[in-house]
Amino acid sequence: MTTLPGSGNSPASVASPASARAWKVVVIGAGIAGLTCARRLAAFARAGRRPLELTILEAAGRPGGVILTEHQDDFLVEGGPDCFISEKPWALELCGELGLADDIVGTNPACRRSFVLRQGRLVVIPEGFQMLAPTRLLPFATSSILSLRGKLRVACDLVLPRGPEVSDESLASFVRRRFGDEALERLAQPLVAGIYNADPERLSVRATFPRFLDLERARRSVILGLLHARRRAPAAGRGTSGARYSLFVTLRSGLTTMVDRLVKDLPAGSLRLRTPAAAVERAPVDAVERRPAGRWAVTTEAGDRIPADAVVLAMPAAAAARLVRPVDGGLADDLASIPYGTSATVSLAYRRSDVRRNLDGFGFVVPRAEKRSLIACTFSSVKFPNRAPAGAVLLRAFMGGPAVEEGDPERLEREAREQLLDILGIEAKPLLARTCIWAKAMAQYKVGHLDKVNAIEARLEVLPGLGLAGNGLRGVGVPDCVRSGDRAAERLTQEVTTS
Repeated sequence: MTTLPGSGNSPASVASPASARAWKVVVIGAGIAGLTCARRLAAFARAGRRPLELTILEAAGRPGGVILTEHQDDFLVEGGPDCFISEKPWALELCGELGLADDIVGTNPACRRSFVLRQGRLVVIPEGFQMLAPTRLLPFATSSILSLRGKLRVACDLVLPRGPEVSDESLASFVRRRFGDEALERLAQPLVAGIYNADPERLSVRATFPRFLDLERARRSVILGLLHARRRAPAAGRGTSGARYSLFVTLRSGLTTMVDRLVKDLPAGSLRLRTPAAAVERAPVDAVERRPAGRWAVTTEAGDRIPADAVVLAMPAAAAARLVRPVDGGLADDLASIPYGTSATVSLAYRRSDVRRNLDGFGFVVPRAEKRSLIACTFSSVKFPNRAPAGAVLLRAFMGGPAVEEGDPERLEREAREQLLDILGIEAKPLLARTCIWAKAMAQYKVGHLDKVNAIEARLEVLPGLGLAGNGLRGVGVPDCVRSGDRAAERLTQEVTTS
């Protein structure tokens, strides 16, 4: 890992004309959203030759949030996200700005398919199936995942009328009315769980998969809409199953490379690790000058008080709610109402000869009906290059159940190994095992989430100098978090340029 600059206690400044008063900004949280926001703010200050005192507070002992790459014995293990989607351009653009364009790699073109566990055996997901619905009819019709009755119910989407005009509905409701219960239970639920790890009965389809609602509105039938889109871009879904795998990319040396580059570009002294924020409040008026020293003040748990013209809360919504409650109780209530789930991964490395099954895909998902604590498993060394040395494989199990909520890594590893023995026939002891538990780190977008976000953003409009970023608002993926950091920085810089 790159040595971290600026882990001291004094805020960092960007050089500028001495006559201008420094713009003081505190970013709370050094995940990908907070680091992106800090970078944009520093770039704005340099471009405008405006003095900037930038402070980034991070409670943990390292930056990056849930992005965590480890290298050991020629294995590359991702503890959090292992890739991002190129269809949303913001992470790709950031990589280009950071000089990482040549480090971007795509998925293995030879194995672009996935499986679903069906009564204890792995069945290939039909070619061209996109999360909720098929884009190719013949592979879907010949698949054994659904019964004949289930397939006929999915086909009813071709003749069903548009659904009622509603602002939002649950993902389960949408899939059930368009494609039926069997499609929900055997395909949509496990595929969505691999991304959001949330109950589809509560998950907002508008906030998570708006494309399908839009297809229904525009084309009446979701399947017809997908077929029309496929005819316009026929190569997009060909030869893949379960997702548009050609859109998924990563960094050859791991996603932490992006974090390291962001940190390297920060002003010296701006990043303060192991420094949790305790309070955010409006700054009192200076008794001598009869004006605020800054709009805001941030107090750390160590008791340091940092005056600021602007504060960005780049952190989970519930944590942000605690900090802003003294400022705006309604805003705090809205933020606190966004639920978060705990996620856990267990990465296991084996000799290739220890795995009985041929790993001829990118992994598999497990429907809730299978009654397992295993949610999904990615064949990491098949999906991306440079994840394991020759003759070895790297698997990553996504876990659920009581052991996740209890935060028990030993039990999680044991359960993962037991279930991979049952499914893949792996009896051997792993060459390497890494368990990562991210407590209350995954935002879960309930029905009505976007209305809640609109209300939050409206409240921010009357709180100049306060910004929000992170996965609690308009997307949970790496590109969404990058964009949220950009948006927060843009909002604050617009306030400065128009004031």
